[in-house]
Amino acid sequence: MANYKLSPAAEDDLYQIWLYGLKVWGEDAADQYVQALLARFQKIADYPHQYPEVDDIRAGYRRCVYKRDAIYFRLNGSATEIMAIIGKQHF
Repeated sequence: MANYKLSPAAEDDLYQIWLYGLKVWGEDAADQYVQALLARFQKIADYPHQYPEVDDIRAGYRRCVYKRDAIYFRLNGSATEIMAIIGKQHF
């Protein structure tokens, strides 16, 4: 298993996603969605090159779309850094 870490911005995004889910669908659904995102982060770390580069957005970034969220990440040595999670929680 490869390593990943969340940037402070991504940590805040994850919390905002959970709050949005709590408000719209309830605690159990919010928890399940965040757990699914964490599993996706591990998949990204394990297979980062299967996701497209998005240098037009930011040099060195790649993107993985999961349901209604776009996960932006970059490779930094042996670690994958999850930089942002953009979704409906931002609107």
